[in-house]
Amino acid sequence: MVKQTESRLDYPEACTVQPARIILLKEGTDTSQGVPQIISNITACEAVADAVRSTLGPRGMDKMIIADNGKTTISNDGATILKLLDIVHPAAKTLVDIARAQDAEVGDGTTSVVVLATEFLKQAKPFLEEGVHPTVIIRAFRMAEQMALKKLSELACRIKSVDPSDQRALLEKCAATALSSKLVAGHKDFFAKLTVDAVSQLDSYLPLKMIGIKKVSGGALEDSMLVTGVAFKKTFSYAGFEMQPKCYKNPKIALLNIELELKAEKENAEVRVHSVEEYQKVVDAEWKILYEKLEILHKSGVKIVLSKLPIGDVATQYFADRDMFCAGRVPEDDLSRTQMACGGSVQTTVQGLSDSALGTCELFEEVQIGSERFNIFKGCPNARTCTIILRGGAEQFMEETERSLHDAIMVVRRAVKNDAFVAGGGAIEMELSGYLRDAAREIRGREQLLITAMARAFEVIPRQLCDNAGLDATTILNQLRHCHANKADGDNNVWYGVDIENERVSDNFKNNVWEPALVKSNAITSATEAACLILSVDETIKNPESKNPADNAPVPAPGAKYVCAYPNELRNKGGERDLIVSKDEYIEGDLPASSLGL
Repeated sequence: MVKQTESRLDYPEACTVQPARIILLKEGTDTSQGVPQIISNITACEAVADAVRSTLGPRGMDKMIIADNGKTTISNDGATILKLLDIVHPAAKTLVDIARAQDAEVGDGTTSVVVLATEFLKQAKPFLEEGVHPTVIIRAFRMAEQMALKKLSELACRIKSVDPSDQRALLEKCAATALSSKLVAGHKDFFAKLTVDAVSQLDSYLPLKMIGIKKVSGGALEDSMLVTGVAFKKTFSYAGFEMQPKCYKNPKIALLNIELELKAEKENAEVRVHSVEEYQKVVDAEWKILYEKLEILHKSGVKIVLSKLPIGDVATQYFADRDMFCAGRVPEDDLSRTQMACGGSVQTTVQGLSDSALGTCELFEEVQIGSERFNIFKGCPNARTCTIILRGGAEQFMEETERSLHDAIMVVRRAVKNDAFVAGGGAIEMELSGYLRDAAREIRGREQLLITAMARAFEVIPRQLCDNAGLDATTILNQLRHCHANKADGDNNVWYGVDIENERVSDNFKNNVWEPALVKSNAITSATEAACLILSVDETIKNPESKNPADNAPVPAPGAKYVCAYPNELRNKGGERDLIVSKDEYIEGDLPASSLGL
């Protein structure tokens, strides 16, 4: 009789191998994925847009933002508001980035691009909830973007007038449109002329950094002026500056980055002397070095000395006795602009100073403007430049005026380089919305519904303009849809938009509400890219916050020999005794693990 042995093959369940658990991420890592995560990102973007949408248009409201240090900022510029909000949500930061990019590229339309991108996402949310794949939505949005940009290019009016007066009037209209939604809207005509004058002073490359903006407290906004040349506030001066001349014609200008004064030695300097005579030699050597520098400057024929570093009282009086002007502690951007305009180069030594290293201008003068004195350089040979001097009361108001002028200057620069214009006030958005609706009917599949949804999204601009102005948005939009759909009388209805002044719809092109087409095309492109980027993110992985290095330190076995070198204080939690380890201190010994307090 043969005894049969049991085999593991008789029990197949015993051979089943449980899959091993694989851990890829650190404990405490937060992961979110799928459609709910995309919906969450869209909700965060909607919260960002809600913070700035009320600032859109001529009747938009302002925001007051108080920083951690107590500084108050009042602004209705979308990029400025989003920058000061310190947003931490990763998806919402995308809107902050496109607002900054819009501000840097064209200067205007920062709020519009955020509102438009959020509306694209809002229109896509129902499709996501119904199970449409994000890739299908992204493909339809990119298709609609190309169709809208092509139509925008066809609609844009290109005006290239040979008459300088007509060209100037066109630029003033663009500047006035950009300023109409700012805090200085009541003075938009005045600042529009000032802005066009400033841009007209530049050369063909239109470098933005050659336009300086300075603020002087006091006076009215209409007291603001444009100085043809470089102007900056008079810097701190020592005794003797009142004896210096205040006006020169065709002077030589030295630009320095050295100190022209005697200063106490630094703490780590050491001079060993054994007698009074030796100490006197050290002092005499210091005076000799200083006077040699001053003498070299005087013999070079320089009449104006500017330095980023201090110019002391001895040098100030020395220059005054020789009919020379000096200014120390000149801000770096002002010194750089003076160098580009007047020529020369910033010197770190006066040795070998030649005429090629010196700048010049036709006229230098020091004048009083309000409560400040300004140093002004006119007739600069190397580069055409200008300075806008703003007057006003409150500091916050002047800062917002400066931001408004920056936007207007950017718009005028783009209008000079690109001669394509469209009507504002929501006119171009309504026309693109109607065009996309009609074009979507010729497209089969789910893309038809998605392009129609994007067409609805374009209507958010005129709707928000109406809401901010207190108008009946539903009635106005119905009238606009009728105007843009009815083109029996020609293409005149293309430019019908919201007339905020008369609270109705009208031809905004005839009302001189003009904007560079580049502002609209850049806004559409940036908004679509941001929406597609957010829709393409289906998972968010947030790593746990880093903890104290001591919390993750390995615990030695009881009685083991260890080396402790933690930069923070470690205390025993068991109450036996404390072990205090200071920075860079190493302690060796045989202690139980509990004494580490881990």
